[in-house]
This record gives sequence, structure tokens and C-alpha cells, in this order.
Amino acid sequence: MSLTPGTKLGPYEIVAPIGAGGMGEVYKARDTRLDREVAIKVLPSHLCKDADLKQRFEREARAISSLNHPHICTLHDIGREGEMEFLVLEYLEGETLAARLKKGPMPVAELLKTATQIADGLDRAHRSGIVHRDLKPGNIVLTKGGAKLLDFGLAKPNVSVMGMSSSAMSAAATMTSPASPITQEGMVVGTYQYMAPEQLEGKEADPRSDIFSFGSVLYEMATGKRAFDGKSSISVMSAILEKEPEPISATHPLAPAALDHIVQRALAKDPEERWQSAGDIKGELQWLSGQSHIAPAPLKSAPAKVNGLRIAAIAAAGMLLAFAAGWVVRPGTTMTVVRAVITPPDKINFDLKGDFAGPGVISPDGQSIAFSAHGENSFKALWVRPLQSMSAQRLVGTEGCSFPFWSADSKWIGFFAEGKLKKIAVSGGPAMTLAEATNPRGGAWGKDDVILYAPNFQGGLFRISARGGTPSAVTVLSGGQTTHRWPFFLPDGNSFLYLATSHSAATDSGLGIYFATLDGKMNRLVMPSDTGVQYANGYLFFHVGSALMAQPFNARKGELQGEAAAVVDRVQHDAGVWRTLFSVSNIGSLIYQAGDSGSLGTELTWMDRAGKKLGKVADRELYIDPRISPDGNMLAVTRGDPLQDIWTIDLRRNVNTRLTFGGSTHLTPSWSPDGKYVAYSVGTANRAGCLRYRAADGGGEEINIGEERLVTCFSPQWSPDGRYLLYARSTGPTGISIYGVDLQGDKKPFLVQAPENPTGNIFELRFSPNGRWIVYSSTESGATQVYVTRFNGPKGRWQISTTSASFGTWRRDGKELFFMDNLGAIYAVPITETGETIHVGTPVRLFQASVTAVGFAYDAAPDGKKFLVNISPEQEQTSLVLVTNWLAELKK
Repeated sequence: MSLTPGTKLGPYEIVAPIGAGGMGEVYKARDTRLDREVAIKVLPSHLCKDADLKQRFEREARAISSLNHPHICTLHDIGREGEMEFLVLEYLEGETLAARLKKGPMPVAELLKTATQIADGLDRAHRSGIVHRDLKPGNIVLTKGGAKLLDFGLAKPNVSVMGMSSSAMSAAATMTSPASPITQEGMVVGTYQYMAPEQLEGKEADPRSDIFSFGSVLYEMATGKRAFDGKSSISVMSAILEKEPEPISATHPLAPAALDHIVQRALAKDPEERWQSAGDIKGELQWLSGQSHIAPAPLKSAPAKVNGLRIAAIAAAGMLLAFAAGWVVRPGTTMTVVRAVITPPDKINFDLKGDFAGPGVISPDGQSIAFSAHGENSFKALWVRPLQSMSAQRLVGTEGCSFPFWSADSKWIGFFAEGKLKKIAVSGGPAMTLAEATNPRGGAWGKDDVILYAPNFQGGLFRISARGGTPSAVTVLSGGQTTHRWPFFLPDGNSFLYLATSHSAATDSGLGIYFATLDGKMNRLVMPSDTGVQYANGYLFFHVGSALMAQPFNARKGELQGEAAAVVDRVQHDAGVWRTLFSVSNIGSLIYQAGDSGSLGTELTWMDRAGKKLGKVADRELYIDPRISPDGNMLAVTRGDPLQDIWTIDLRRNVNTRLTFGGSTHLTPSWSPDGKYVAYSVGTANRAGCLRYRAADGGGEEINIGEERLVTCFSPQWSPDGRYLLYARSTGPTGISIYGVDLQGDKKPFLVQAPENPTGNIFELRFSPNGRWIVYSSTESGATQVYVTRFNGPKGRWQISTTSASFGTWRRDGKELFFMDNLGAIYAVPITETGETIHVGTPVRLFQASVTAVGFAYDAAPDGKKFLVNISPEQEQTSLVLVTNWLAELKK
């Protein structure tokens, strides 16, 4: 039934009808509570009895309600009046794209602007897991604010054309093409003229189905006619399944050639051959819009005579276009070296080397780049950009990632996050956990699906199958070595290279690049080095000063040959983790981060509970693990590059005092309860005595807390009475537990808390102010979570975080706990005690810290009113540089 003006649906008063379609009637209405105009979409009562249509209606409501985007129509409310159900939508003033196209094709500038907005909205929907399934000009409204997408939520198709009844097939065969096509009830879901081939065949629709529909809409915007048309639905279906529309240039000769390419690829019959995301199309359209002169499609005419200069210009342009299209130049050709700058996505920043993430790695086939990046209000995550695309795609589930590396077939990416080694398909999907990796330093993926990785910043390399399983040790530390890292597989898949070095300046023997094999038959020094290396096309790549060098290398024998030559003059080298910021592929292309060596540093920033910045502490430096003293007046922090030392900072006078000078790496400082001493972990050559403490004023001798050789210790924490020192202790990549020593007793290590899952790890522990409880982070449940347990007495265990989180710390009175989730937001949790148990309140999100620095990311002031957050500051972005055919330059 039709609703008359003045009809009330709850607080909404009908003003006038707008239109009708297969899913119901639409009316202009007034919200009497807020005195605003809205649009009411009604599913009539006789259709509410149809379970399928009602389900589609409810799906549309859920779909739209989860979307909040300037180019998607906003859902305000959903209601029911008697047997009538309705949606309350944003009222849009404008005309549909269908109405606009009745006037003819759109000018190129208008087309590109509108198409970019449509792609933007569609990309947002797809990233939210929503497929439109009925994208067409009638579902796009052109307003003063830009294009708006309507009518999400069509049910998934469940019947194929071949599965229609004879009566339905007959109706389809005789139906004339309507002027305003609508979804046909009782058949496949969608609108025939804009449906993808797989939808017509009754297959599952996915975002690429919407991309086909978008291609059809784009074609109509450019030409003024439909890409696929006919006298009946059958002829339209046949055209979609079997025919190609004529080029846009045939109707619109002045249309840019690149637009033809965008549309043709969107209309590919095979979903695998289409653009794989609306974001890709958006990037292409933005690039096309930004060209100062858009070249039309080439006309078929006799070749013109041009002079030599003109030919050279055309050749140079052709080479650049070939690069932009992803036609990578192979070594050995006569083409020259091509260099290009790659910038991060809009409002996204590459994670720089100070974040221990690195700027990017190129796939072995040279076709794509993976990099870690973050936005203004988002935690760092993994992004992938095909070189043939102008845009990059964020891989959901990779938050907090570091040190990505490619599979040998370029279809998967390995990375580290939440204290684990993970993998994810380049095409997207769930990230899968393979092993624990508490503080990793790189990985490599061999052709036989073997992954080599360094699970800890101290220790040897381990191997695991890319399909999962139990890790096993591959290399063993020797001599003065304290770390093996940055493994790199050679072409045979059995031999590999890695860096062996030391956190102690007291030794330099046996350090450098090693050539080894998985079977253990070979492990020898190739060359001295202070950084990891890579191999490609018969050359070993390494840095000397600020230059990236390449030297012939026999990968079968593991031997250097010939002379080294510079490939890049200025490439950044991260001395903090002994790595040069470049990546090479197997087909003669490389990427690197230009600049000089040295760390970019972090900033210690005070923030209140609402996230407002209150000021900074000290100058920019590479800071790790800030720790505020019990009285709130002093700060202990690790500082330095490449060997870190412990410093204290008087927060009242801004006076810096260096505490350690041992020529080793010093980490995870902690205060004694009276503030007179600072404890810390030490990376030494023999790893004995890995915990020490000394007077906070710098006087007196360093006091050694003994531990056996080859044990890694970190995060020492004093009990409030000063008697016990607890710490995280590990002898391998898994099974990290909490141990303690009695400083007033025999000082022998004793177990305090082990993970319930033997493959789990416990780390980042803190004593409660009264000494009865310990808060810690653990990976034993699969995701990193924050827990509290008793120090003495009946253990018990309480989970504090509700999402993946770490960095638990206490307020001075013990009545509140803080933690940070894996997206960089800080939470507060009320805590109360009753006898032998504690009561955990509901976590309250305080603010988004957007931390990308390494180590313990923040510390809370004793009163809990402000936080000292270790932030990698936003800086002028250092773009990536892509070089193709570098081998040609070496052979000059």
C-alpha cells in the first residue's frame, strides 16, 4: 500500500513519495524529534510475510548500519509499525546517476571525479566485508557533496540461470529491456545489465563481482550507453557471458586511453583477471585525474614523421609507462637503468627504521612490495602494493607487524606480530600463527616451504615448516657471538646466509656473514660484516658506509669473487638492529630507503588520560623501555645506537646521567622500591650474569646477579619490600617463564610462574604496589593477553584484557591497572582485592597512543593521571626508491 502525506511511522511523518523498486517504496519524511528531513524505505506488509525478502531487508539494515563514509548513504534508524518494517536513511538532495546519464555521457573531468568517489565508497564497504551485489546507476545519487551509494544488502544469489523454472526462463526470454532496470523477483539477485558473469551462473558473489558492475557503470558514464544490452534478458546475459563491449574510444574518441584500460580490466570475464580491489581502481582514477594532460586513446591513422628528438622522447616515455604498468626490465637486456620514487598511501606513513619494522621488501618475482605502515590514528600493519597498481592494500590481521619477508613463490608473506611468527596470503585472508617469536630479528622462506627465523634478539636461528609444526634449532652460538639474525635463502633452498654478531664490544672475532646449510654440513664465515646481506642474480649485496655494494658471489660454493661495485650511493643503515634498508628481487629490481646511516629516534611524550600531549622529555633519541621511578621524579630508559646503555633523567631538572658503560647492550631498566638502584638486563659475550643493578646516581660498582650460560634474562622487577627480584627467563624460542631470586638469601633462581601452554611465553611483568600480585603478558592462549597472578600463596589467575594486549602496569595505589591493546590504545581497569582474590572491573579505553616504537611502549605516572609514551614521531617521509635493471649499470 502507498502511504499518504501526514502518515506517522513512530516519530517519522511522511511528507511525499520519492520512488519505488523491487525492495519497497521510498518516501521523504520528517523526523519530529530532531526536526530533520529523512528518507523512509518501507517493505510493505504483504511482502513482510516473504521470509526471503524480509531477510534481505534486515541484511540491508545491518550492512548499511556498519558503514560510515562520505560516499555511502547513512542509515539513521530502523523501525516497525504494525506489520510494516522500514529503514530511516539520510535524505539526499540530488539526482540518480541513471537520471544524469539520460542527458548523455559525462565529461572526462566530471566522470573521473564521480568515479573516484564511487570507488572510494565501494572500497570502504568491501573492507568492511560487505558486497553490494546490485551496483547500478539507479543506486548512485549525485549530491552537492559528491556521489552516494544506496541499497546495500541484497541476498546472496542462490539460483543460476540454468536452474530457472521453464516459466521463469520464458518470462526472461520475452522481457524487453526496461528503461530503468530493476532486480527481477524469483530469479538471480541483482540487475541483469550490470551483473558479473559469476552472478549469472549462480556462483558466490565477492568484491570482484561489484568491480565488474562498477566497470559497466563506468562504461555507461563514458559513452552514455550500457556496456551490455539487448532486446531481452537472455540476450543481455549472453552478451555479459560471451561478448566484449566495443572500446570507449569508438564512441568517445577524446576519452583517455588509460580509462579504456581501467574499464576493460574491470569487465574481465574471469574474476582473477579483474582489478582485485576497488581501492586499486580508485588509485588508478586518482592518478589519471592528476595528470596535467590526459592523452586520448590512440587513433588508427598513418604514422607521422618525427625527428630524432621526438623519437627519443617517445622512447623515454614508453619506458616509464612500461615501468608504471609493471613490465619489469630483466637483467641482460639493452634497456637502461630506471629509477622511480614510491610514496606511501594517502595519509599513511611508512614505518621507519627506528620502529624496528623497516620500510619494505620486494617480492622474489619483482612484481609487488610489502611494507609496514601506519596512519594518524591507526597502529602499524602490513600493506602490499603491486607495481602495476597505483595503490596499496592493507592486510587485515597484521597489526603490530615487523620484519616482513616473502615466500619463494611470491604468494605469501611471513611476518612477526604479538610475539609470534605468522604468515598471510598476499590476496588476504586470516593471518596464521606458526611459532613463538618474542623479540625477533628476521626470517626467510625457502622454496621447499621451510622458514628460517630468529625468534629472539639473542640466540640462534630456528627452522619450521610454513605449514606449521615444531621449531628446531639450526645454528648454535659460538665464541663471542650473542645473536644470529637476518637469514637469507640462496637459490638451492638448502644453503643460506646469516649475520652472526655480538651485543658486546669486547669481542670482534668470528663475527660477520656466514654461509650455512640446513643439513648442518656447512657453516663457515664468508666475510666480516656489521649488517645482514642479500643475494640476487649472482651478486651479494652489502653496505659499506652509506653505499650499497654488489659483489659477484658463487651461491653454490658460498664464495665471493671479483670486485665489489656501488649500486646505490646513499642508503640508510639501521645500526640498532644491524640491517641495511634495501630489498632485492630475482629479476633485476631492488628497492631501498635513501639517506644516511643512523637511527631516526623516538620521542618520550607526556599524554593525559584523554590522549592530549602535555610535553616532551629530553631530545629525540632511540629510546627503549622507559620506566618512571616510584616517586615520579626520575626516569630510567635504554638509549643509544647500536649498543644501548641505561640512562637516568631527572624529570624536574632535565638532567641526564649515564649508568652503564660496559660495551654491551643494556635493556629493560627497573627501579628499586626506594628509588636508589636500577636493575637491567645485559647482552654479554658469554651470557653469564645477564641481570645486574647499580646505584641510580651512577656511583658504586655494578652488582651481578648470576645465571648460567646461554640463558636469556630480561624485565627484572623488584618486589616492593626490596627482597626479591623477578625476571623473565628463556633458554630458547618458547617456554619463557617468570623466575625470581631472593636478594637476601642464596640468590638461586626459582620458578614463579610458567605458561600453562608449554609453547607459550610470559614477559613484561610488574609487581603490584603491595607485592601480592604480578601482572604479566602471555601468549599461552594463542593471542597475547594481560593476566594477574599471586606472587606467593594460592596461585589463581585472572585475565585482565579482553582483546589482544600487553604492557600491563599498576597505579601506585594498586586500584587500577593499565594495558595497551595491539592497535596502540591504552586502557584502564579498576582492581579491588578481597582476601586471596582480586576483582577485575571492565576495561575502559582511555586514548589511542599510536605507538610504533620498540620495547615497553609507555609507563604510567604513579597517580595514573598521565602517561609517558614512547612515540616514533611523524617526520618528513623518506620515500622508497625503486631501481630496475641495476645489473646493466654494473656492467658499464
